[in-house]
Amino acid sequence: MTDARHHRQWILAEVGEAGQRRLERASVAIVGVGGLGSPVALYLAAAGVGRLGLIDDQQVELSNLNRQIIFEECDVGRSKVDAAAGRIRLLDPALRLDELNENVRASNVSGLLAEYDLVVDGTDAFETKFLLNDAAVLLRKPLVHAAVLQWGGQVTTVVPGGPCLRCLFREPPEPDAVPTCEEAGIIGAATGVIGSVQAEEALKVLLGVGEPLSGRIFQHDGLRGETRVTTFPRDPNCPVCSPQARITDLSRYAEQVSPRGHVLV
Repeated sequence: MTDARHHRQWILAEVGEAGQRRLERASVAIVGVGGLGSPVALYLAAAGVGRLGLIDDQQVELSNLNRQIIFEECDVGRSKVDAAAGRIRLLDPALRLDELNENVRASNVSGLLAEYDLVVDGTDAFETKFLLNDAAVLLRKPLVHAAVLQWGGQVTTVVPGGPCLRCLFREPPEPDAVPTCEEAGIIGAATGVIGSVQAEEALKVLLGVGEPLSGRIFQHDGLRGETRVTTFPRDPNCPVCSPQARITDLSRYAEQVSPRGHVLV
């Protein structure tokens, strides 16, 4: 019988004792422990996901604190994975945490993700988002994608055999075509909304329940107080997930991922 910690979700028909044990055996790679990765890591840890891989090579900065809620002022200057792991251990010391102080790139992404059941994208560089999409498709691992800026954001879930990010957006935007959060600004609560939806999506996939956002994109506009979900099909000519895929490995990146790496929101 599960402990009191998880009782409120254990009593849900979609979870139960079998589902809780399934979460305990599950593993999730969180790429980027920032505005999105913070709520994802905290909620997945609180839900009892047994193993979390925290992947980030940056240090905590004072400007992070308006939205990266896993950190405190005393963490400024510390490694993000180290500070985040310390916070999560206070929440549940029994969880297995992999502290991976790495910048994701073509040469290491497959190795970093290989051991995990599911990948959560908490990055802010479009080149890295497409790299994670391509790697997840090639590894046949589910990926929960998100992006956030100013007052809103979007979420979609890529599952093996379903539409991927390139079915929705064929290529990343041109460099400097989309402003970063540093340039355009961001409301911290928006990252909380989008990160929480990502955590929900991850839990649904791990439990095998509900309807993940596969082939659908969740879009939230906090300034207008509006949310919508739009359906999109699998592209029969998608360069990575279609039968005619021309992207069959990650050599096309040739280490040309943005020097910003996985700059975090």
